[in-house]
Amino acid sequence: MAEIIEMPKLSDTMSVGTIVSWLKKEGEAVSSGDMIAEIETDKATMEMEVFSDGVLIKQYAKAGDQVAVGDPIAAIGEKGEAAPEVAAAAPATDTEPEPAKEEKTAAPEPVAEAPAPKVEAAPAPAPASVESKSGERIKASPLAKKLASEKNVDLSSIQGTGPGGRIVKADIMAALEAGTASAPVASAPAASSSAPIQVPDLPLSGMPITEDKDVPVSNMRTVIANRLLQSKTEIPHFYLDIEVDMAPLMALRKSINAKTAEIPPEQGGVKFSVNDFILKASVEALRKVPAANSSWQGTHIKQQGAVHLAFAVALDDGLVTPTIKNAHLKGLRQISLEAKSLIQKAQSKKLKPDEMTGGTFTVTNLGMFGIYSFFGIINPPNAAILSVGATIKKPVVNAKGEIVPGDRMHIGISGDHRAIDGAVGAQYLSALKEVIENPAMMLI
Repeated sequence: MAEIIEMPKLSDTMSVGTIVSWLKKEGEAVSSGDMIAEIETDKATMEMEVFSDGVLIKQYAKAGDQVAVGDPIAAIGEKGEAAPEVAAAAPATDTEPEPAKEEKTAAPEPVAEAPAPKVEAAPAPAPASVESKSGERIKASPLAKKLASEKNVDLSSIQGTGPGGRIVKADIMAALEAGTASAPVASAPAASSSAPIQVPDLPLSGMPITEDKDVPVSNMRTVIANRLLQSKTEIPHFYLDIEVDMAPLMALRKSINAKTAEIPPEQGGVKFSVNDFILKASVEALRKVPAANSSWQGTHIKQQGAVHLAFAVALDDGLVTPTIKNAHLKGLRQISLEAKSLIQKAQSKKLKPDEMTGGTFTVTNLGMFGIYSFFGIINPPNAAILSVGATIKKPVVNAKGEIVPGDRMHIGISGDHRAIDGAVGAQYLSALKEVIENPAMMLI
């Protein structure tokens, strides 16, 4: 008897999934462990695994369709078997499910240095546009554009089957298999530098910076919007900030990297970023002020014994918070290696669900964008989120009363006033300042 395959729940906040492409065709044999489709969730694009042997006798949804969790998407049976009839699914919506009582994933303010199931590449929620030879706009997903570039395929020769006629990966693959894909026409050579440049007489004032358009909202962006609204409206935030002297840390980092960066990675070599030190310092400060590593549970405050350190990573259509589990047990090197691995996975949409959940404290860093000071929105159910700015040079007064050049960083904390008070936040920032200004403490 044929088995109905339903849209799986691939993350704790997922309510719908988008079928990016089918990896198996109707009539094709499948075995337990095979990946049959690429599914875009609210957080990543994942390959969907089946656990049955047989033939894919029916696809109830096509590439580009949004399907609610639990609705049928395919049937597996014997060769020649008729597919079961299923009721038409109601249109899928991106509504946010009721928040769970325990650990939940949320999206704080962006972000850190800029990565389940096996994942192919980036998601395809928002159409990307290119121009055809006639000057018309062509809608194509980022994955389709990337594949077309790799395979030297002219997108104007492809008929899109995605939403709104968007070209998706499956269209490229189908054209390549059918031999109907053509190579792009080489552009004309640039004009000689000696030729006069014709400047069009255009009324520049009042011209728009880009075309007006409606950008589709991806599953990820919808969940981010709902969770941030929930956080900002339900959690009473308070804000504190402190300035720290980064000169000792910068000197230590330079000294360590001068040695470790020369060692091959396979022999233990690593190049530490400022963010690596900040992540480690934030853990050590929690060791001194554990009350900041807690969460509001309605009838009680849950004090977390372990530090599962989440940090924000920006993506094209939102951000995710991968988590370094048991960070309190790990040294600077291990935290650095895990952070780099998680960032890479986040950027390539390869994070597993358990790598994005369970965080007890969150760090968000905008320093690489030159932002000196900001406050993040709390990542529920955490009691606090740390906001890290850029290191800047500024005149400071030293112990002798002299005005000298200094390296300063602004660090803010947003706290859940239900779980912790301002005094706890102040104690935490004070402990963090002590660790950062005495960075050798991180190496003990």
